[in-house]
Formats: sequence, C-alpha cells, structure tokens
Amino acid sequence: MLLTRPDRPKLLVTRGLTPRLPGPVAVTIGNFDGVHLGHQAMLARVIAVARERALAASVLTFEPHPREVLTPASAPTRLTSLREKLELLAAHGVDHVHIQRFSRAFAALSPDAFVERVLDRALQARWILVGEDFRFGAKRAGDFAFLAAAAGKRGIAVDAMPTVVHDGARVSSSAVREALARGDLSRARELLGRPYSISGRVVQGDRLGRALGFATANVQLKHNRPPLSGIFAVQVHGAADEPRSGVASLGVRPTVKERGAPTLEAHLFDFAADLYGRHLRVEFLAKIRDEARYPDLEALKAQIARDCDAARALLAEH
Repeated sequence: MLLTRPDRPKLLVTRGLTPRLPGPVAVTIGNFDGVHLGHQAMLARVIAVARERALAASVLTFEPHPREVLTPASAPTRLTSLREKLELLAAHGVDHVHIQRFSRAFAALSPDAFVERVLDRALQARWILVGEDFRFGAKRAGDFAFLAAAAGKRGIAVDAMPTVVHDGARVSSSAVREALARGDLSRARELLGRPYSISGRVVQGDRLGRALGFATANVQLKHNRPPLSGIFAVQVHGAADEPRSGVASLGVRPTVKERGAPTLEAHLFDFAADLYGRHLRVEFLAKIRDEARYPDLEALKAQIARDCDAARALLAEH
C-alpha cells in the first residue's frame, strides 16, 4: 500500500511477515501514538542514518496498541488513529512503515524470535534505533542489552535514543494525553510541536445543528476514545483551499441523547458548501468550556451562539 499526498513523497506501508520492502532498512520501533517531539527526534535520527548508509528509513509500529490487547480495561486513549499516524510519519519523511498486527500470539514470541523473524528476516534491518527503556518479547523479557547482543550476532547495529525533555519534563504520549484531558491545549501543542488535531471523513448526522441554525460537519471518529472533550475554537483543513475557522463540539451531547457515543461536530464560520464524504482535519486551538446539559433546544441554541462568539474572539488572538 502506498500512502500519498500531492506535496509529499510516497510512503510504502507493509504488513505481515513477507513484506515487499524497498531494500534493507534502518528502522525505529514503537507505537508512535501522537508522533510527538520525542518521536520526531527518533525519526530524524533514523532518517539521517538511513541516508548515510544508503538504507530505507523505516518505522515498525503495532496495531492495535499492545495494551488494547493485553490490558484492555486500562488501555490509554489514542491520540491518533492509524491513518493519522501514517500521515504524520509520512510528513516527517520516512520511506516505509511496517504495521505489525499485535495479538496474544505475537506477544508470546520470545525476544530472540522477535529479532530473528521480524527484524532480521521480515524487515532486513541493518540498523535499529529504540528508546532507552525499550522492552520487547514475551513478558517484556527483552531489553536494550539483549537486543544489541541478539542483533549483533546477525550483523545488525543497534543504538538507543536518549529521553527527550521539554521544559524539564519528559516528552511522552502520556504527557500529551494528560494535557489534553485537562484542556491544556497550549501544553499539548508544545509537546507535539503542532496543534492537536483529529481527522476523519464527514458522515451523515442527525442534522440537528442545521435545524438550530448552525450547520455542522459530523467527523467520523476512529479513536478508541477521544483524549479530550468539550467545546473548542478550531481551524478545519480540507473543506476549502485554505483552513476555515469554526467551533467544534467533541463529546456525548448530553442535551440531545442519553448515553450517546462520542461525536465530533464542527461548525465552520461563513461556510455553506456540502462536505459529506470529505476528509477533514480539525485542529483544536483553544478550549471554550466543558460539555453541559441544557433544559431544552432553545437554551442549547442560545449557548451555541455564545460559543461562536467566544471562538471568534479566541481565534482572533491566535
């Protein structure tokens, strides 16, 4: 599979144990959820080494997230869907991403089998970059020392990436999730190096926003659970040639439904085109408020009008 954008080179995406590769690779390994500053440092390093050694710059990642398989009750919220992650990896210039299906059978592989079957045989790795705390194989028995020894026997070089620190704190997907959960979009932006966004296709909704005078694009969610909720000032990409400003609601819409599923709805200011089927990216720039339940639709309509005013003011500051 090739993932392409008009302004970017092609990204080769492979799966399985017999992938058609672009050749031997320099590879970095991880979940890369969010593709934050720490991940970006790893990508820059693997790309630099790949260019020096005439290798393809590769990423090995896992789907679903390992904790969704091993400990589903405590699995983290996803910062990025698989498509979003692939788009971000492509944007940072890697040549190839191998998606390893994570299952209990895969989790049971011994560390040596992982090196032999996946890194050596399937990926033809010649250089490997992992984080300092990298663990792998059945019961997480493999560590950096084991990887360096096992790979070294097969002629594969291994290096460790030091922890990336920003403002005295470790950059991690967990830190981004924590910032988003408390509505601190500025902190999330610092850790990601960009505004946090969610992308998806516009699907049919219940048209309530249109009935209230605020037509919305209902953006399909592919995350296991959204990492943030509330009402936000946003910029929306993909609706027109230029980003469009607006206000978005991300949550369960307590005024409309009991126990509703999380929904992302974006109202674009001064915009009336049909967006059904479009793939939009919604950038969250500032939080306006938490979700709330209103006694009736008229009260909700009045609040939406106030939210639009607040969003315009916040976007003017940005």
